[in-house]
Amino acid sequence: MTCTEFLAQLDELIDDEVTVSLRADLEEHLRECEHCEITLHTTRKTIEIYKSHEIYELPEDVRTRLEQAIMAKCRKC
Repeated sequence: MTCTEFLAQLDELIDDEVTVSLRADLEEHLRECEHCEITLHTTRKTIEIYKSHEIYELPEDVRTRLEQAIMAKCRKC
């Protein structure tokens, strides 16, 4: 399994939606690839942190300025 193939299955692995056979292949790849192991752990940690925080509503003036800044940046591209 290549890193690209691993990354293509990352969502399914995290959601525990892979077959037993595919899980074995993914775990074998993780034993051999530190980069993908770090990617998996970082992604899981990011999801955990995100889920543990409440949604913060931006004040309307901040939201408006942010949207304007994003749109101005997009027009430059």
